[in-house]
Amino acid sequence: MSAFETIIGLEVHVQLNTRTKIFCDCATSFADEQNSHTCPVCLGLPGALPVLNREAVRKAMMFGHAIEATINDRSVFNRKNYFYPDLPKGYQISQFEVPIVENGHLMIDFDDGSQKRIGITRAHLEEDAGKNMHEGDHSLVDLNRAGTPLLEIVSEPDMRSADEAVRYLKKLHAIVRYLGISDANMQEGSFRCDVNVSIRPKGDEKLYTRVEIKNMNSFKFIHQAIEYEVERQIEAWEDGVYEEEVWQETRLFDPDKGETRSMRGKEDSADYRYFPEPDLLPVVLDEALLASAKKIPEMPDAKRARYVGDYGLREYDASVITAEVEKARYFEAAVAAGADPKEAAKWLTVELAARLKGGMGVDEAPVTPQKLSAILARIKDGTISGKAAKEVMDYLFENPDAEVDSAIETLGLKQVSDDGAILALIDEVLAANADKVEEYKGGKEKLFGFFVGQVMKASKGTANPGKVNQLLKERLNA
Repeated sequence: MSAFETIIGLEVHVQLNTRTKIFCDCATSFADEQNSHTCPVCLGLPGALPVLNREAVRKAMMFGHAIEATINDRSVFNRKNYFYPDLPKGYQISQFEVPIVENGHLMIDFDDGSQKRIGITRAHLEEDAGKNMHEGDHSLVDLNRAGTPLLEIVSEPDMRSADEAVRYLKKLHAIVRYLGISDANMQEGSFRCDVNVSIRPKGDEKLYTRVEIKNMNSFKFIHQAIEYEVERQIEAWEDGVYEEEVWQETRLFDPDKGETRSMRGKEDSADYRYFPEPDLLPVVLDEALLASAKKIPEMPDAKRARYVGDYGLREYDASVITAEVEKARYFEAAVAAGADPKEAAKWLTVELAARLKGGMGVDEAPVTPQKLSAILARIKDGTISGKAAKEVMDYLFENPDAEVDSAIETLGLKQVSDDGAILALIDEVLAANADKVEEYKGGKEKLFGFFVGQVMKASKGTANPGKVNQLLKERLNA
C-alpha cells in the first residue's frame, strides 16, 4: 500500500449545443470550412459588442438543477486576459466572481453498489477559443469555434484515484447527455477535461503543489495520465527532489509514450487580471427562464432506482443500462413494445452489446427495440429457442431491412412443437440406441441428457426442448 494519498480535482469544459454562439448569431458547427462562421464579434474587431445567448443561460441552469446546486439569480461576466493566437480579442469573456451555478454534487457508483459524493464547486458560462492547426513549420487558426458557448464545471478535490476520476467523468458525461444540453462528443472536443493532481502523505491534511494536465478528451488517456503523474510525484518525493521537480505548471499527456510532459508554468487568477466585462450587464434571471430551466428529464440515478423498483432489474443491470442515455431509451422502447423488462435487460446488456462493433452505438443497431421485442416474443411463444434467437439476431445485423418472422423462416429455425413429429424422432433415437435404453432403465439416469441431445440433433435444433424433455421422459418411463 502506498504511503501517499492522491488528490484530484477536475475542470470539465462542455460545449453547449445552442444553434448560435454565446455572444453573436454565428452558427455553432463542427468540421465546416475554416473561418466560415465568424463575424466582427467573434473576430474581436474594435467596436463589436456582445449580446448574451438566452438559451445558453437556460441550459446552464438545467445542469444546475440536475446536480442539486444553487442557481444564482444574478451572475456577472468578467474579462479573463491572456494572449494566444486563437483568442483574437486578447481576452476571454467568462464568469469569475459570481458564476451562474454553485455548490452542487453528484454521486459516483462503484461495482459493489456503493456510492461516493463528489462536490461540484461551480459551473460557469464562458466563450470557447478558436483552434490552432499546425502544418509543418507554421500554424493556422480556425475561428469557427471561437465564441461557442462553454459550461466549465469545476469539481472539489474529492477524488482519490484515477478510477474515481473516470467514474466521475462518466457520470457527468451521462448527465449532460440525459439533459440534452450537449452532444458531449469527446473526439470532437465538446467534452474535454483539465485534470489537477497532487499527492500528500497519508494522514496529512495539507494540500501540496498541484499540477494541471490540460485538454484531455479520452477516459482511457485520463486514467493513464493520472496514474503516471501520481507515480512521478511520489518518486520525486521519495527521492528528495519534490520541490525541484513538482511545481505549479501545466503539462500535456503524450499517449504514445504514456507520460506527461511540461508545457508551461500555471497561471494564478491574478495573472489573468480579471475585471467586470463592461459590455455586458449582469445576468438577472426572470421568472419565465427560471420556470423553464426546472423542466429537466429523469436523471440516471432516479432512472436506475425506478428500473430496480418497478421492473425488478438487478442493480448491476440497471446501472449498465442507465450509464448511457441511448441504452436507457432503447430499453424503454423495447419494454413499451411489449418485451419483458428482465429479458430485455439481459439481451440488451449481453447479446446486443456483444454485437456492437467498431464504435456502433445501440441507437444505430440494426436490431431495433421493436425487433428485439419481437425476438423475445418468439422465444416466449415457443416459435424459436434461445439459441436460435441468437442466430436471428446475427442475421438481422447482416440484413438490416429484414423482419424477425421472415428471418426465422429464411433460416429455417421455427421450432417443432407438434407432439407427433417429436415422438417420431424420439422413437427413432430410442430404437437406434436400444442398449442405452436398457442401461437407463437399469438405473443409469444420467443417460437422459444423451437422449435429449440425440433428439435435438435429429431435429437439427428445431424441436422444442421443453416438449422433447416431457415426451422423452414419458416414453422412457412407459
